[in-house]
Amino acid sequence: MTTPTAGAARLTHEKHFTSSILLWVRTDQPRQTGMDYWKGPHSGIISATPGLLEYRQIHLAADNPGRWPDVPGVETAIPVDRRIDGVAEVTFRSAVSPLFGRTQNKLAFKDEVNVFRRTLLYAGPPRSSRWYDVGGTGGEAISTGARTMLYLRRKGGVSGSRFRSVVKSDLVPALARSAELTELRTQTFLPWVEKLWDTPDVAHDNPTDQHLHASVSLGFADAAARSAFFAGEGVSSLSASLAEATAAVHAYDVEAALTFVKDGVVLPSYTE
Repeated sequence: MTTPTAGAARLTHEKHFTSSILLWVRTDQPRQTGMDYWKGPHSGIISATPGLLEYRQIHLAADNPGRWPDVPGVETAIPVDRRIDGVAEVTFRSAVSPLFGRTQNKLAFKDEVNVFRRTLLYAGPPRSSRWYDVGGTGGEAISTGARTMLYLRRKGGVSGSRFRSVVKSDLVPALARSAELTELRTQTFLPWVEKLWDTPDVAHDNPTDQHLHASVSLGFADAAARSAFFAGEGVSSLSASLAEATAAVHAYDVEAALTFVKDGVVLPSYTE
């Protein structure tokens, strides 16, 4: 079932229950070794979890200084020591689905140390993840050739409800107007709690001033379209409204988005 979005004509969306695990690979081995293990043996553990609607891995580019242009008072340069290597996006069939994944979670906990040095789980309430209907008209879908992941930090003194309103009612319609997007997904996060994903032998350090509060996945037809968007006037106008509610906008180039479970079915091989 799709729902119209206020402020964006004919822009509809599906509501889902999604969690994101931000990942940093070990530094005592080549980065690519860790990324390959993640999409290999580790992916099989997560894919076998009961109750998943979708599981995909977002492999972020190694060189990611921060694509969003400078905004006064907003952190747009991604700190090197907090630069994320990848994101595991897990979307559940229902609000009770996480209860069915305890066995696989235990296996994932034990395996994390083989590939990751830090993992942070950001969860949202059921139906707070939104997948917007973009990427072509008249039934002609445009494939995604390049992506950017935005991670947003709420500004001090801004309420959670106000921040979520900015994402839903201001940012999403503006993005839809400003670019020929092939993908537009948003997540707003509950307050971060370490105990939700306190895996052994892996760091979970996350100072309060580094907490994140929302993510936005942007898809483009190709790398040229992505570059044109970030160099265009649309981003400049967006920056002004974001500055009122956000303390940080970290824009990551995506190297690959690999789907292992789609529509509740474990795929024989991942798709990009």
